[in-house]
Amino acid sequence: MSSQSSIFRITLIGLVSLALAMGIGRFAFTPLMPMMQEDGLLNIMDGGYLASIHLFGYWLGAVFATKIPWPPKAMLRFSLLAIAVGTVGMGLTDNFTVWMMLRWLCGVCSAWTLVLVSNYNVKHLAEINRTEYQTWIFSGVGVGIFIIGLGYMAFMVTHIDSSQSWLITGVLSFIAICVVCLNMGPEIPDVRPAVNLRKTQRSTLDWRLIAAYGAMGIGYIIPATYLPIMAREIVQSPFIFGWAWPIFGAAAFISTLLASRFQKRYSNRQIWAASQVIMAVGLLLPAIYPHILTILAGGLCVGGTFMIITMTGMKEAHRVAPPQDVMRHIAVMTASFATGQMIGPLFASFVHELTQSFSASLIFASVTLILTAILLLERSPKTEIVQP
Repeated sequence: MSSQSSIFRITLIGLVSLALAMGIGRFAFTPLMPMMQEDGLLNIMDGGYLASIHLFGYWLGAVFATKIPWPPKAMLRFSLLAIAVGTVGMGLTDNFTVWMMLRWLCGVCSAWTLVLVSNYNVKHLAEINRTEYQTWIFSGVGVGIFIIGLGYMAFMVTHIDSSQSWLITGVLSFIAICVVCLNMGPEIPDVRPAVNLRKTQRSTLDWRLIAAYGAMGIGYIIPATYLPIMAREIVQSPFIFGWAWPIFGAAAFISTLLASRFQKRYSNRQIWAASQVIMAVGLLLPAIYPHILTILAGGLCVGGTFMIITMTGMKEAHRVAPPQDVMRHIAVMTASFATGQMIGPLFASFVHELTQSFSASLIFASVTLILTAILLLERSPKTEIVQP
């Protein structure tokens, strides 16, 4: 049995890793995009390209996470350090091609971090019967988004430009990453675990889980990419539109912790489906009635559900797959999620170019979420084990 201090360390390392990988590696670009627009560095179409190439990297990272022949601990350390380098690099140049490369790198490494933490940290807590701490690990995403949102709102108010914001974020994240790397323990192996193919059980993939997870990628990524811009189109003051992203992050943090209460009464799939419906409502609100209040309410709905879906999706993968096959299920689901994310920003930016509005893309994403939520609740067939 692990000591309480060891459990706390494992949980904190997982929380901070996801805060860095997702709050910065994945989402620092979202609140910085209006600042980069203000500085004349890009437009909405350019932002869509940068978001999509980043998400293409995320997709590749998810697909090949189980194929990289590196020891897990070395792979996690590399991923986090590369995110810091990529973040600093965004502030050192205004070359769009270099930006594309850096955002792609951060996408790859964000996916690797999520897959590794979801597999090793979360699995270790389950093995020692401390599953109540798993929610704290996943809450790290909301913590990272909230801190970044508040920080960038402060940057806008004090007139710090986007390049300086990237540099400050990158340097601070590098310091935090060094602390994390020095405190990783044996829960993340130093050597790549040997896999005996004769003993490995490969279970059939549940494509309804995969489709629903991909739909969530489409549904959440549009506000996760353009929420501050949507707010800024209505209200110009950073004191007001700047709150859109911190609210999104705070909702993600709080909802992740509250989700454990629902898991005592409802199944993973029931919680997941309900969360997708709430997310769909959050997308419809600003689409039907564009207003700063509906945008903030939409941020609450989307921010308050996307990490619940992520967490329940990872737990459902652990439930349906044999222990040796869990990482494959997580990787496939993450790849589906990343595919949805790649589609979302480009689709939304093209629609915005045509209509000067995000409403049509929000409605499309909302319908997709509802349809896959219904599919998710259909009776699941008995899981089959495929012998290699």
